[in-house]
Amino acid sequence: MTPRTRSYISLAVCILLWASIPVASKKILAELNNLQMLFYSTVFSAFALGALVAGQGKVSSMARYSLRDYAHLSGLGFLGAFLYYVLLYGAFANTTAAEGFILAYTWPILVSLLAVPLLGQELTPVRLIAIAISFGGVVMIVSRGRMLEFQTENLAGNLLALSGALVFALFSVLGKRSNYDFTIAALVYFCSALVCAFTAIAIVGELPLPSLSIWGWVLYNGLLVNGVSYLFWFKALEHGDTFIVSNLLYLTPVLSLPLVKVFLNESVHMSAVTGLVLIVAGILLQSWPKLAVLTRSRSPGN
Repeated sequence: MTPRTRSYISLAVCILLWASIPVASKKILAELNNLQMLFYSTVFSAFALGALVAGQGKVSSMARYSLRDYAHLSGLGFLGAFLYYVLLYGAFANTTAAEGFILAYTWPILVSLLAVPLLGQELTPVRLIAIAISFGGVVMIVSRGRMLEFQTENLAGNLLALSGALVFALFSVLGKRSNYDFTIAALVYFCSALVCAFTAIAIVGELPLPSLSIWGWVLYNGLLVNGVSYLFWFKALEHGDTFIVSNLLYLTPVLSLPLVKVFLNESVHMSAVTGLVLIVAGILLQSWPKLAVLTRSRSPGN
């Protein structure tokens, strides 16, 4: 088996784990709120990533990072591993699993918008069309297909999901300026999130123990979905084509739909499916120029 083949197998495992986020979240949120869920899950995520850093022999490398480096990584961790999940889990508590997860996956389009003022990138006509198509998908989901009517069903949860997408887009754009070891950075992100979650829990003053059945989902979410999945993600990036790997990641919300149906017995509205198609179409459209260049570079004549 070639390294590239192993990379794409790792990607497949990673996509499957991340596609189960709505299922695990809904199961846990049956007993805990979004802050409590995040705290328990992040304990196990930080443990899993700490073991990964130790297993890769990178503990000594962490000593070479300055306080400024750790402050920068902690700030990113607040955005991408704390605030994002607070909003995402809050969305799942207030809307359907399918709608919340699909709307959260609008972050690549929001990256295009934020990259204009923050990274100085040009907003090309293709990107504008792509954004318009994906925005149409958002409206389709939020309106439940009644695009000319305003309805408030699940509005709070949908807005939380979109807010989470905006936060993750900001995290992604700011993270592009960083050049740190992926595994170490992920560990610092989740350690930062753990401190933030603990502080929030201390202020709220409520941390009930979940039942035994819920503990299983907490362990799954913390160790695998938010922990070990990063190992597969880093392996996928190691030998796989970054552009292809990143675009295949958009299969995640597609695969989440049958998981939601099977494990949650939650009906998936046709408006959610249509909206997902529009959102993914917009995301892929803005990637089309890079895909064309990649295809030409790999043609037999080159």
